[in-house]
Amino acid sequence: MFRIEATMKNFLMIITLLFTTVGATFAQTAPSVHVVGRDGTEKTKITDGDEIRLRAVLPALAGETTQVDFFIEGLETPLTTCAVSAGADACLSEPVPTLGWFWLPGHHLSATVRGQPLPGGLLLEIAPRPVVMVHGFLSNWETWQAYLGSGGYLAELGLSGFAVGDGQAPGVLNTGSPTNPAGKTNSIAQNALILDGYIRAVQQQTGAEQVDLLVHSMGGMITRYYLDRVMTTDVVAQVIFLGTPQSGSACVYPLASLGFLLPASIEIQPSYMDGVFNQQVTHRRGTPFHLVAGTRLIEPITSPCTQVPSDMVVDVNSATSIPLDSAQTIALVHGDLTTNRAVFDSAVKALLQAGPQNFLPHADPAAPALASGAEQFSRTFSGHINAGETREIILPIEPNVSLANFSLYDSSRSLQIEVRGASGNLITLDPQKNGLLLVNDPATMIYLGYGFAQPKPGAWTVKLISGDNTPAAGADFGLNARYTGGATLEAQTSPTIPAIGQAVTISAKLTADGQAITSTSSEARLRKPDGSSETLTLTNTDGLFSTTYTPATSGLYALELAVTAQTSAGYTINRAAYLSFEAQPGAQENQSNRNKLLFGLAGLAVLLFLFISLRWFRKKKTS
Repeated sequence: MFRIEATMKNFLMIITLLFTTVGATFAQTAPSVHVVGRDGTEKTKITDGDEIRLRAVLPALAGETTQVDFFIEGLETPLTTCAVSAGADACLSEPVPTLGWFWLPGHHLSATVRGQPLPGGLLLEIAPRPVVMVHGFLSNWETWQAYLGSGGYLAELGLSGFAVGDGQAPGVLNTGSPTNPAGKTNSIAQNALILDGYIRAVQQQTGAEQVDLLVHSMGGMITRYYLDRVMTTDVVAQVIFLGTPQSGSACVYPLASLGFLLPASIEIQPSYMDGVFNQQVTHRRGTPFHLVAGTRLIEPITSPCTQVPSDMVVDVNSATSIPLDSAQTIALVHGDLTTNRAVFDSAVKALLQAGPQNFLPHADPAAPALASGAEQFSRTFSGHINAGETREIILPIEPNVSLANFSLYDSSRSLQIEVRGASGNLITLDPQKNGLLLVNDPATMIYLGYGFAQPKPGAWTVKLISGDNTPAAGADFGLNARYTGGATLEAQTSPTIPAIGQAVTISAKLTADGQAITSTSSEARLRKPDGSSETLTLTNTDGLFSTTYTPATSGLYALELAVTAQTSAGYTINRAAYLSFEAQPGAQENQSNRNKLLFGLAGLAVLLFLFISLRWFRKKKTS
């Protein structure tokens, strides 16, 4: 009896083991489609943009090499393929981009073998990419409030929004504050590092591998630097620029002349963007670039410091000066691009909902050619007006000037203005005739602008008057004019990206539009990376002003070069060029930095040795 029971138990164990083995075999060879994440584990849920591989399991061992095609609902062409080797029953594809998958009509993955469906597809759960927003010059995260929160634009699409500086993740950009114009800003490079940390924190919170970047104004310059110099893996799906001055904005000249908001007020200048930034920052790692530009100003007389069409501080030519995947315009001023509902509805919304066909590989463009034919400006007249004071400024206008536009920066936004033409008569400024603009937005670089068509040649007088609202401490101001027609000043620095110790040639030549010049003079003020200034003397050789300067330290240098001329007819010509160059660390400076680092480490080692020795001595003494 005992033997029979033992035999029955052994028989049942064999049967159980057999069925278990057969069941496991069927489970392993059941046809199926799997998603494998970047970490090598299988996934049933991903975020749009995550990198995955697709794995197919055949119902039986392949007798020969067999190709498997993978599909997702909503796309007719295969996502990718893999090949099952003879004698195997599974294969794994190369990495597959999933950008735009969230917006497909369905998320069912399937596979075919020799054109026949493979049983066992997979319904993949996909979350949308988060959107990270980057503010611009003289701004902060609050400019994005229309997009944030449960009632924001992004929530309508089921998207999560993060604005750098909002506290949802660590990191605050410093692009300047309107209430502290004398304060320093971060450089573009420093802000790009902060952006990097913020994006990493958003990735950690959401689990997303990629994000969309929605950027305004200087935030686009920070983003481009981040893509080129900071980003180590592909974490940005696309960039949507709102009013970014890809070739800079001349509206910053009056503010920069005061030495305010450095270095950002230099980095936003056309000479820096065209001659330095755009020559170096060209890598975008295949990221699509889209743009929305404001075109509120379309008449030249209404635009104090830019060409038209313009959003008041950034013209369309600057916004579209780099290769873009798409560009749209809307009749808004610069500050409204982040808040206006029409921008979201007509442009941003569709870009955020873009499908896979919008994320094809992109090659990095070549560095653009240096711009020629710079716009013509007067020197900037800057200073301080105490409460109760007035200041008169003389701006000469020579013959053949067809349009003169004036722009005023006023730190208090309280100064009043009187204008007298060359005849000495007081002119009442009119919004229609003179394009008078009074800007109350403190984040805008200009406070007041106006223009004159066919101005009478001669000396024009602008009187700045402190008003009842002028603070007791007074107001800082900067005033200049932009000329169309008349004389032309051509100026340059060469090279624009020198090494430490490499001489930079500075040259300028004034062409007086056919007028005979009896005398000329020049003045040049160089602002160094530490914020200090130096006056340079230029030599006049047959009307060509030139000098050389050798930078001793790395960093950004800005030069305001003004040339004044007298014509034989008795008119004064005044033109100014706003130039910049960026000295790169040379081998000598790098070696010096390495020596300093080694010296510092050696000092720490000595201190550590003394500390340990002292502890040992005290311990030995007490014992």
